[in-house]
Amino acid sequence: MEQTGKKADEGCRCCGARAQDTAQAAGAPVKVLGAGCKKCEELEANVRAALGQLGVEAAVEHVSDFARIASYGVMVTPALVLHEKVVSVGKVLRADEIAALIQK
Repeated sequence: MEQTGKKADEGCRCCGARAQDTAQAAGAPVKVLGAGCKKCEELEANVRAALGQLGVEAAVEHVSDFARIASYGVMVTPALVLHEKVVSVGKVLRADEIAALIQK
């Protein structure tokens, strides 16, 4: 990685995120809602890849119970939940899209 002379706690050049902030943001469980179909499994794999890219550890829970899925107001899967908020429904996000959502 290129050194820019900035202090480590000043944050990323492109988004301003600090590694510490990203780690805290991602510390909450990430939930993939879906019955276990191919798209749900792909979304879970992309979530794990995004967390790896960011260098953060977070629990990834795959929720397949339809009552729990419905409790989030989700009727189409796969869905992604960050900090108990549904952020995506009905599509498989790429790892970079997930990473951007985690950094918000």
